[in-house]
Amino acid sequence: MLQWLSWAQYVLLLLVVVIIGLFLAYCAYVHYQHLKYDHIPGPPRDSFLLGHVPSLNKAGANYKVIHDLFLQWAEEYGSIFRINALHRVMIYSTSPESIKEIMMSPKYLKDPFTYNLLFSLFGTRFMGKGLLTDTDHNHWYKQRRIMDPAFSHTYLKEMMNVFNDTAELLMEQLEEKADGKQKVSMHSVINCVTLDVITKVAFGLDLGLVEGNQTAFPNAISTVLKGMVQYIHNPYMQYMPRHRQFVKEVRDSAELLRKTGKECIRKRKQAMLNGEELPRDILTKILVIAEEEKGLDEEIMLDNFITFFIAGQETTANQLSFTVMELSRQPEITQRLREEVDEVIGFKRNVSYEDLSSLTYMTQVLKESLRFYPPGPGTGRYLAEDTVIDGIRIPGGVSITFNTYVMGRMAKFFKDPFKFDPERFNPKAEKPYYCYFPFALGPRSCLGQVFSQMEAKVVLSKLLQRFEFTLDPDQSFDIIDTGTLRPRDGVVCTLKSRTVSQK
Repeated sequence: MLQWLSWAQYVLLLLVVVIIGLFLAYCAYVHYQHLKYDHIPGPPRDSFLLGHVPSLNKAGANYKVIHDLFLQWAEEYGSIFRINALHRVMIYSTSPESIKEIMMSPKYLKDPFTYNLLFSLFGTRFMGKGLLTDTDHNHWYKQRRIMDPAFSHTYLKEMMNVFNDTAELLMEQLEEKADGKQKVSMHSVINCVTLDVITKVAFGLDLGLVEGNQTAFPNAISTVLKGMVQYIHNPYMQYMPRHRQFVKEVRDSAELLRKTGKECIRKRKQAMLNGEELPRDILTKILVIAEEEKGLDEEIMLDNFITFFIAGQETTANQLSFTVMELSRQPEITQRLREEVDEVIGFKRNVSYEDLSSLTYMTQVLKESLRFYPPGPGTGRYLAEDTVIDGIRIPGGVSITFNTYVMGRMAKFFKDPFKFDPERFNPKAEKPYYCYFPFALGPRSCLGQVFSQMEAKVVLSKLLQRFEFTLDPDQSFDIIDTGTLRPRDGVVCTLKSRTVSQK
């Protein structure tokens, strides 16, 4: 038969045979993965090849919270369940003991597949090998050692004036709108505060967003976050013509952030060489320590520049917005908070560092907000070796995900989990046993958590000190996932000024 085929037809036939052979080999590998992990409980696959991808895509469509599906599966299939996506298998764990064992140990590295995806977005370097995404423990440890002093209590204490001054600017802006009629998007204005604070405290930049200055930064951060979600779900969308404009916007936004960071670092290094007086901000501290530690690659510095904006600004703004949203339907909790603020802060313009530790009930409220509305819902590690969790053998070579959003909404860990109850975090209450980790746990816990909660307390104290807020009737309590979890409708409120009784 082959003698009747032309050369082109022969090549085409050979190509078809090779493609079919490769496809069958791939199917065999997928089947092998099924055999290897199918003893682990999990929902039925949607199809042999795609696994659970259709269900995942449906659950996360239009930035819906895919973690609600994981919560459903955790309740149905137990503390350990698997998810299939083509040849990949992912393990989800809600076992506190596994969290204690794996997250608290440097032995278990971050999942390279997931975090390496964030190295770039559609071909443009994004988080690279920064603190959040670095899967090489030794390299990460060197970075962390350089960064740690700049985020210590002692150093951040000196930044309280920036927290106060920036929050005060917001209060002045809100005072003009506090007539009980004008609608204010609290997420939007809080986002301006947290972005102004991080740029001042970390990099000595004054964007003036609270005062109404227009810059591309807020939109750039929002765009790269949306791009991150889409890229993780479908990294090949960059090759699809219908996504061309979106992909370009994501690339341009990532390039803008990196370009700004590069210029900022260049100027500061030059000032150091010239012997100029340097701002006492996080960047100066990092550069000084980096020089003592024989430096950090400039690209790594830029990776962390991006990471600080994402982890240090967006998540705090979302936490505060969720808290305001929830307080709008919790009058008793709000009243108790106000009484604490009136007692500790009174008429004072500035919240002192010492005041922060006295705001104990506020600490409880913020922790409860993070339980129910964690902006960063989970983290992943890599199991290189065979592991047994809750009696289930997990073959090595697989990623395992821990989800604080899921565990925070499970009744076996938190009684009446859908009730907003700050008393769960009363100092006398039993501490949650490895089921609450909004800033992760162990050596890879969030570097900026002290920074974040100091800022959150200052802003929330001033809001409660000055205003009463009522959620607009058209606002929902829904959540969307745009790289971090945030309120869907922006927490639009009307405000009224309040008078604090003299203590």
